[in-house]
Amino acid sequence: VQLQASGGGLVQPGDSLRLSCRISGRLFSSTAMHWFRQAPGKEREFVAAIRWGAGTTIYADTVKGRFTISREKSNEMAYLQMNSLKPEDSAVYYCAADFGGVSTSRDSRSRYWGRGTQVTVSS
Repeated sequence: VQLQASGGGLVQPGDSLRLSCRISGRLFSSTAMHWFRQAPGKEREFVAAIRWGAGTTIYADTVKGRFTISREKSNEMAYLQMNSLKPEDSAVYYCAADFGGVSTSRDSRSRYWGRGTQVTVSS
């Protein structure tokens, strides 16, 4: 499976952005799509995940209520709608497909990563 994230950019605090993840390859109902992010000098951290089949979601506490993860099975796309952005949301955002299901861990042997997209929130 190959993944390509897009949609990042430079925005002001309080603005919104929608990231997209184009998926090439077969996913299973048990697969979970994830978004992680990594800021300079920090470790990669979990942001959100969605189960490909059921559509159930899970979020990091830092983004809960502001970010929404979704997927379009027919178009093989995953999205991350980010509202009320804060400077601390600035990072490179990565989408990932984990065939082992949802995992908030940075490391997973069953996970495939895409290239990241830069999000910068600054006034």
